[in-house]
Amino acid sequence: MTTYVYETIPQQPGEKSTYFELKQSMQDAPLTQHPESGKPIRRVILGGYGVLKSGGAPAPKSGAADGGCGCGPAGCCN
Repeated sequence: MTTYVYETIPQQPGEKSTYFELKQSMQDAPLTQHPESGKPIRRVILGGYGVLKSGGAPAPKSGAADGGCGCGPAGCCN
């Protein structure tokens, strides 16, 4: 089972979206209504991380294992 993030779709000006997580099979269609309130919802697409590289030398490491914090070209977010 995969955990997906959903948000409510505001129906009134100034109304804010609310977010919630739901475990679903990857084969299940995205929900269109909140399971409890019936409000319209949409699945939120979240960005992944990492570098995909085919062939050649392995991608350079970064992160806590090599002394960096794990983000940015120098390994730190300053």
